[in-house]
Amino acid sequence: MKNYLPITRWAKRYSPGAFADDALAAVIVTIMLIPQSLAYALIAGLPPEVGLYASILPLIAYAIFGTSNTLAVGPVAVVSLMTAAAIGRIAETGSADYIAAAAVLAFLSGLILLGLGILRMGFLANFLSHPIIAGFITASGILIAASQLKHIFGVAGGGHTLIEIIQSLMSDIASFNPATLGIGVVSILFLLCARAWLAKLLTGLGIPEKTAASISKAGPLLAVMGTTAAVAWFGFDARGVAIVGEVPRGLPTPGLPEFDAALWRQLAGPALLIAIIGYVESVSIAQTLAAKRRERIDLNQELIGLSAANLAAGTSGGFPVTGGFARSVVNFDAGARTPAAGGFAALGIALAALFLTPLLYFLPKATLAATIIVAVLSLVNIGAIQRTWRYSKSDFAAMMITIAGVFAFGVEVGVVAGVALSIALLLYRSSKPHYAIVGQVPGTEHFRNIHRHDVTTSPSAASIRVDGNLFFANARFLEDHVLGVAADQPDVKHIVLMCSAVNEIDASALESLEAINERLKHAGVTFHMSEVKGPVMDRLERSHFLEALTGRVFLSEFEAMHTLDPETFAAPNGEPSHGSAKPPKIT
Repeated sequence: MKNYLPITRWAKRYSPGAFADDALAAVIVTIMLIPQSLAYALIAGLPPEVGLYASILPLIAYAIFGTSNTLAVGPVAVVSLMTAAAIGRIAETGSADYIAAAAVLAFLSGLILLGLGILRMGFLANFLSHPIIAGFITASGILIAASQLKHIFGVAGGGHTLIEIIQSLMSDIASFNPATLGIGVVSILFLLCARAWLAKLLTGLGIPEKTAASISKAGPLLAVMGTTAAVAWFGFDARGVAIVGEVPRGLPTPGLPEFDAALWRQLAGPALLIAIIGYVESVSIAQTLAAKRRERIDLNQELIGLSAANLAAGTSGGFPVTGGFARSVVNFDAGARTPAAGGFAALGIALAALFLTPLLYFLPKATLAATIIVAVLSLVNIGAIQRTWRYSKSDFAAMMITIAGVFAFGVEVGVVAGVALSIALLLYRSSKPHYAIVGQVPGTEHFRNIHRHDVTTSPSAASIRVDGNLFFANARFLEDHVLGVAADQPDVKHIVLMCSAVNEIDASALESLEAINERLKHAGVTFHMSEVKGPVMDRLERSHFLEALTGRVFLSEFEAMHTLDPETFAAPNGEPSHGSAKPPKIT
């Protein structure tokens, strides 16, 4: 059970010093998390208290089952947007059915993550390429910011795609509310200034650097307090400024979401996407922060930890959650030493839900929208797009298709399109692995590409290096190129397949090797292999291929070419050649 309950490992050595550090970090994260929870509930189309609910039990669940000491779990912008996209087609925004569907979505995501964790499938995170994730998050950041402009201008707005949002804003912009726009713009400017200069300003006034940094992180809370007081004092709500209104005081009542087979089937696909995207985002953050302290993250246990967090959200009236980048960095910088910091932050959110919600009545929605817009600006990574364009045009194409898909069709279609293109590109590249005809670098035992280096070759013995695993997708490619060398060089008597980069040969590739061996035999050419790795050789020995092989399997490429044409491929400095990896096969 210790493998599935990391808390049993760190709780044994929990000390008063760790408690002090965790408690301080929890206070800072709580101050940051309260306005974020309210704002991200707004993105998801949910009442503000649901954001608080999603920040209580999920944090406690992750503290018990998670392996990161500093990851701060809770609502995040991208997952909130995906939640709105998934549920918006099923129920009316803000309705009781909508809230219930959000809890079901969180519960389903938790079940999916639990299944993946039990099956030890943490490696699935590797199948989402970094360009796809970067493109998806960048597009989502822009889409989220655009979706909040309606609250800044005080208009109805609407739409789930960037095109729909822009069209809706353009049609309603003439009826904007000046007071709402003023609150929104002032909030954005204040938050930008707080992020850029507040810490430096406080440090210049003699406040310790660490304390100044912590105060600057409370910028959203200060904006909430200031604009709420302004609306209440000047009566801006009577001038059409949209406010949060009455927020129910109290804690959620735990309970399993109602089972509706049709609803669960509708949400299964979105839940899978949310589970995978949330897991990849969370693990990336956790690994980055863990590396700074030379700690380790258990990828499979992280599936269990996030599963527990989402199951807790689903049973406490919340919506899907995952690790948040900004909160986790703040938690790390504040000195959190164990996952208990998340549990303490949950306690702070619970106290806020019990006692502070009446103070949120006059909170303008424009302030929450400003908080979201400033927060998601960090998600937009133009530099990653530029770097990908310079390095790989195919990865850039996948990234741009993901971005275009998110803008034109929504988050689900965008990420599916990007993943599908990534898999297609992977299969295409794998079907055509890099290969090279190689020759000896003079004076050495090294063999390199004849088109890149000045090397020694022989008309009677040719060597082909294939740089990739041999499997069904490239088996015919291998046949064509090896037999093509024999056809292009009529004097060749030996062909050596250099396998230094081959880690696996599947059944289809084995049949291709057998066909190559047989066809070369009929053409009077002997087929050899060199530098075959141990695991690959073990599998070949379980087949009949080595018995039928017309040539030999050599330990090194130099040994092969020196044996087949000793006059052309001399040993450097007159040294003798190396011995064979296998006893010589007499042919």
